[in-house]
Amino acid sequence: MDRLLAPLLSPLLIAQALRLRARALRLPEPPGPRRGELGRGPDLRLLILGDSSAAGVGAAHQGEALSGQLAAALAPHRRLTWQLEARTGATSRSTLTRLETLPRQHFDIVLLVLGVNDVTSFAPLTRILADRAQIAQEVAARLNTPNLIITGIPPLAQFPLLPDPLRWILGQRAARLERQLHAQAERAGHLYLPFSMPMQPDLMAEDGFHPAPQAYALWAKALTPHLLMTAPRAPGSSAPPGS
Repeated sequence: MDRLLAPLLSPLLIAQALRLRARALRLPEPPGPRRGELGRGPDLRLLILGDSSAAGVGAAHQGEALSGQLAAALAPHRRLTWQLEARTGATSRSTLTRLETLPRQHFDIVLLVLGVNDVTSFAPLTRILADRAQIAQEVAARLNTPNLIITGIPPLAQFPLLPDPLRWILGQRAARLERQLHAQAERAGHLYLPFSMPMQPDLMAEDGFHPAPQAYALWAKALTPHLLMTAPRAPGSSAPPGS
């Protein structure tokens, strides 16, 4: 239905998008380290790759953001080496370009946090899917990474910042892309984790678009068991720590 209505509503949607862009509060990426080593236990090398949510927009410091919250949650179980490669406005296409410039190295897990800007850019879904397939190939080849974990797209239909009908159109498009990305990941054998965090007002940053620190904490708590289950097991262990 949204694919039929979007062309008819395009003048209104464009006007709403331009007005939103002009008036929206623009929060910066928070300061703080974007790589580090900490913890104890078997080694785990983690790369967080993605957009403004991966970069921690909405938090005052990286320690409150997704990377810092994940590092703190993983450190009691693993000797963690982590790195953050994220940028506000990143899409699958721009992330692929950035990935191709990274030096060849090894990570045990790459956590991919992308999707919102793919939706809001109105890029063709076929192109997004092709870019995601190429990202997976680059992760395996350039980063020697056996495990790619993909986070789902937040429900844009619930974002308080967005006006209707733009919110409804973007929400429908996000849901359709989510289904296709999930199916693509399953076919390729990658772990896909749908976004399940509630979009309560108190969990949103002041811009109405990004997570607040409390949301990053909940998100990290939800992701941590999957990261521990996916991480290489310690020699002689029968189950991964934290399982």
